[in-house]
Amino acid sequence: MKLDFNTIIIGAGVAGMTSAIYLRRAEVTCLLIEQEMPGGQITRTSTIENYPGIKSITGPDLAVDMFSQVQELGANVIFTKVEKIIDQEEYKIIHTSTKDYTCKHVIIATGRSPRKLMIEGEEKYTNRGISYCAICDGPLYKKKEVAVIGGGNSAVEEAIYLSNICTHVTLIHRKDRLTAQKNLINRLLERPNVTIEYHSTATEFMGEDGHLTTIKIHNTETKKEKQIAISGCFIYIGQIPNTAFLKDLNICNEHGYVKTNHLQETPIDNIFAVGDVTSKELYQIVTATSDGAIAANAIINRQ
Repeated sequence: MKLDFNTIIIGAGVAGMTSAIYLRRAEVTCLLIEQEMPGGQITRTSTIENYPGIKSITGPDLAVDMFSQVQELGANVIFTKVEKIIDQEEYKIIHTSTKDYTCKHVIIATGRSPRKLMIEGEEKYTNRGISYCAICDGPLYKKKEVAVIGGGNSAVEEAIYLSNICTHVTLIHRKDRLTAQKNLINRLLERPNVTIEYHSTATEFMGEDGHLTTIKIHNTETKKEKQIAISGCFIYIGQIPNTAFLKDLNICNEHGYVKTNHLQETPIDNIFAVGDVTSKELYQIVTATSDGAIAANAIINRQ
């Protein structure tokens, strides 16, 4: 049976694009399938300062540079949704919303999506004041008051970014201290227009004329509630792996992450997984590129 491609990569984030770069440099035919835009998680990151060799770059700029490299190397790229992987042992069928494709190897690189608070008003005001991407939507709130929910690296990084363009930023965190890297916390604390609400959780979003105007928060220590007037709110409370389409394969752990070995192989022969969709200790750009290179090299060695 003649297959459409040697390898199909599902997801054009950092890990998926790295796999494509390594495969094409080895002249392995591959198809890169992306549902949204190339770059994945880094397109939601305002500034990247921990990628070796690049002192500082915006997430979208790095995504564009990587995708340009993928295209120059001649990788096939399509934009559609993958609905299912069908394992036929000797080959795989990738069922998309538009057509089916066949291949010998699959690399799953679908990443993660922002976790939602699941509180009253969140769904109603999403894209009407509530966002999960400051770099995408932050400029809409220039010279306005906004809130950021979370206390990790992403929340603190984006609060710093927003403090440069917004009148005031309120960072809401459920713990008594931030969990971000020390240098990021120090930079945030230097911002005169940032207020941190510790021991606090958001309980409701409210608005007028179809747009967010107020967030209600509850202080778990004092048991008091208060309302904060805002024009926008950016939520950074964790990520959920994009693995719903893999439910028939039984390759995910109890948290929904794909199980892999040291070669990024899943429990199914010739199906690999890389990047944030896998269960691992550290989720960073450098580890995503490492995963992508390892999986691609494993496939190259089988040619």
